[in-house]
Amino acid sequence: MDVRLRQALARAEEVARQLADPDTARNPATLKQLGREHARLDTIRQTHEKVERLEAELAQAREVLADKDAELAQLARTDVDRLRPELERLATDLDALLTPADPLDDRDAIVEIRAGTGGDEAALFAGELFRLYTRFCERRGWKVEILSLSAGGVGGIKEAVFAVRGPKAYGTLRYESGVHRVQRVPETEAQGRVHTSAATVAVLPEAEEVDVKIEDKDLRIDVFRSGGPGGQSVNTTDSAVRVTHLPTGLEVKCQDQKSQLQNKIKALEILRSRLLDRMVAEQEAARARDRRAQVGTGDRSQKVRTYNFPQNRVTDHRIHFTTHNIADVMDGKLDELLTALRQAGEKERLSA
Repeated sequence: MDVRLRQALARAEEVARQLADPDTARNPATLKQLGREHARLDTIRQTHEKVERLEAELAQAREVLADKDAELAQLARTDVDRLRPELERLATDLDALLTPADPLDDRDAIVEIRAGTGGDEAALFAGELFRLYTRFCERRGWKVEILSLSAGGVGGIKEAVFAVRGPKAYGTLRYESGVHRVQRVPETEAQGRVHTSAATVAVLPEAEEVDVKIEDKDLRIDVFRSGGPGGQSVNTTDSAVRVTHLPTGLEVKCQDQKSQLQNKIKALEILRSRLLDRMVAEQEAARARDRRAQVGTGDRSQKVRTYNFPQNRVTDHRIHFTTHNIADVMDGKLDELLTALRQAGEKERLSA
């Protein structure tokens, strides 16, 4: 048996025992962490059991092939032809499941989109990226929770921050981090010239209390009057909150919730994820890993993808991958791109 498989099955038994321990049930953070790990390991166990079952059926069918009864031999041949490709597919799936993964891949994600260079066109593109990712999440059955939304000109957005909650949300979206560039003729362009604009995307693993401890003494919390397009509690009360983490200088503003307390909770959630992202980045830089990789974790200073509308082309520059179905991509059909990025990322991790 493969060493990785043996270790995974042994760990699955250990996690099952820990989940059955009453002490675990009294610790929500540990319970959540073990629950995620159990789900991943149980998928490995079930896939392994299917492989063993099919291997036994295939061995039995091959024995019958030697039978003198022509009718039985033909039935066995049919079984062999059916079982062999299915077994190969499951073996490939099992190998992928056993490939070392980032422990944060199972987390929910915090996604931040900001308009970059390009004025109103950049704000429009940022809004389209926001729609792209929300459509992708809808197709996956994931929940999207808007944490902060700042409108831009002509119907675009300056900034959108939202949580994505679903199985392997961070592991799936992590490679979207970086500078996304759009090339097209803006509606306001009278001469028909192609303009280039950009927006940045940051995908952070949602942090938990156990990951990042934030001391009250390290925070400065300011309250101010919400801005925006009117409505109850907007522009009438000091419900907006700005949280500054003094040791790092990181600052988070939140004003979309109805009360000061709700805004503070959301701001701390975003701050915790940004601190975790910074901590992970520093660890990786210290190991000289991933940041120098072809795919990496998606450094926000790196141009990762170009959306060229006149050529109906989307190109991911990290893996030199191009697809000519920009309408589908902008409608949230990212599976082809994400699969290529994931495979490149796994190959890089294995060779690191």
